[in-house]
Amino acid sequence: MFHQDTHDGERIEALIIEALHEILANPDAERFIAWAHHRVPEVLRLNEAPLNAAEIRRVATLLGAAIWRATPRPDLDFETLPLFARDDAPCPCGSEEPFGDCCGRIDELPDLSSDVIWELLLAELSERDLQRALGLGVVPDHLQARVAERWLDLDHPLRAVTLLEPLLEASAGERADTRRELALEVLCDAYDRLDHWKKKRAFLTRMTRSDDRALRGAAWRRLSAGHLDEGDFAAAHDAFVQALRQTPHDPALAFLEIALLTAQHRDGEARRRAELWRHRLIRHGLDDEEILAFLKQAAAEPQEALMTSQLPVLDPALMRLHEWLLASAERPVPHLRLAPLPRAQDEAPNGQLELFSPEEMPAHRLPHEVPGAEARLRQGAAMHRVEIAWHRVFPADKPFSTDLDLDDEDRIWTTGEWLEFLNQHPEAGDSLDVLDDLATAIFSHPESALPWVVRALLPPLLERAAAIIERAVPRSSSRTIPWQAAPNQPPLRLLFRYYLYTVEAGRMEQGTAILEDLLRLNPRDNHGVRADLMNHYLRDHQDDKALELARRFPDDRLADLIYGEVLALYRLGEPERAAQALDLAVGRLPSIPTYLTRQRIKPPQAPRWPSAPSGEVQAWLYREAMRDVWAAEPGVLAWLKRLTA
Repeated sequence: MFHQDTHDGERIEALIIEALHEILANPDAERFIAWAHHRVPEVLRLNEAPLNAAEIRRVATLLGAAIWRATPRPDLDFETLPLFARDDAPCPCGSEEPFGDCCGRIDELPDLSSDVIWELLLAELSERDLQRALGLGVVPDHLQARVAERWLDLDHPLRAVTLLEPLLEASAGERADTRRELALEVLCDAYDRLDHWKKKRAFLTRMTRSDDRALRGAAWRRLSAGHLDEGDFAAAHDAFVQALRQTPHDPALAFLEIALLTAQHRDGEARRRAELWRHRLIRHGLDDEEILAFLKQAAAEPQEALMTSQLPVLDPALMRLHEWLLASAERPVPHLRLAPLPRAQDEAPNGQLELFSPEEMPAHRLPHEVPGAEARLRQGAAMHRVEIAWHRVFPADKPFSTDLDLDDEDRIWTTGEWLEFLNQHPEAGDSLDVLDDLATAIFSHPESALPWVVRALLPPLLERAAAIIERAVPRSSSRTIPWQAAPNQPPLRLLFRYYLYTVEAGRMEQGTAILEDLLRLNPRDNHGVRADLMNHYLRDHQDDKALELARRFPDDRLADLIYGEVLALYRLGEPERAAQALDLAVGRLPSIPTYLTRQRIKPPQAPRWPSAPSGEVQAWLYREAMRDVWAAEPGVLAWLKRLTA
């Protein structure tokens, strides 16, 4: 008479939870059955089913008896108890038959396993009763992960570790049981809370050798995710491949692969893989609407899909900022004015350190600087008022000098006042000053370590900043916006961030163009971008441009510039001039030829105290950055060794 498939699963679960409350509060059989006769029809809406009153009462009695019989009783050391001690007691359904011949028959009772009841009961037990159940050893092993989850929610990660470590170590050699995967996941989360990353890595490595295939797959998957968070994409990919071999139909691997690809800016491949995963999981019988919806969205917009999938756990403030930045990107590009820079602005502002000492810079003006070309970006009066109001609510100063990070960055996300300001002032998206602060804020957020967070938030911000700067000082203009003028520092810092982002994305040609813009706009190069630009030119075999760049800084002491000039001249077939340039280079940085020509060499010891890089350290850094380029040029290392022997 009882047909479980006619009822909604969520309603039955809600009913069981309510029944557990009743049993724990009033462990009396007759009272409970009276409660069941009243609540079961209401919760399951039995009056809407084609049942008469007697049948409804019988269904309520059967379900009540099944729940009572399957419920472990804290007052009885978690033993279960039949509804009535005697089977010949009158059946409470009203049939006038003995209970044992009616609703008490085992074959008539609905199938409610003790596992189902235990899983729901664990959430209802007091901490004292929960500890007593664990001490008695009555909590099923595979449900102990639920206990550990509860302790994590209560911020007791050490308890979770103490509970799960012996459980998983003991079960590593047992037959496969997919329910142990949850224990592995919760234990790893507990390690993360405790910052026990070494212990977590060692545990996962042991689990990759488990006899349980599901555990092996879960361990490899967590290892891959850890490498991804660290930015070690090669190790993340290797671990992902191992996880895929163990559990090829694990839906969690679909999410992981999309995250791994998008973190490497391989969005096109991520779209294709999302579509393949969706079809594969559907063919395999997966009916999880959430993961299938994620894959459908990822096949179109992988970055947005990742952000959407993380909504339940991401800081809502990040999502508010994301939405504001997307809206700002749709605004027209404003036109900033250029105001002539007074001659006195050649001096650095208070607190600003020059990147190079005076003896490393030309005495007066670099040969490519045009007198009277210096200017500062200037906002209109209305935007100036917006910026003043912004700095009243944004709880951080600018980074010091050319730094990108703040010492007090923790304060930024402790208040939502500045986010409310942005919502009230969409025009703030026209301010490079505000956009500069927002870029700093994004990197100061703890969740910026998640690759897709930065990839979703930064592009609209940086692309808008670049568009505003290009309109104000187009490449056809001879005007410059030197760093020495304080209003020029936000746009230059934003452009430098844009360069770093494009290089990380593997867009080297675009990165080179941004470096050229930075050097054009700020010829004195406070960020030292000429070193990267020289190396980009040499990697692309643009030797003429490399030589021209070196001539712009004739007295430079950067290894990349002075030795880059040597390599450019050698490639251009001018060995005599290359030898002359090498002689000057060795006079300034004599250690570099040794570090370039030796196939193996130990890195120099780091100084005990912070200081300017020594010649040995500079030589090592240049070797790490450019030795492969030198080694690829036939004969140059032998030539270098011969001339510097």
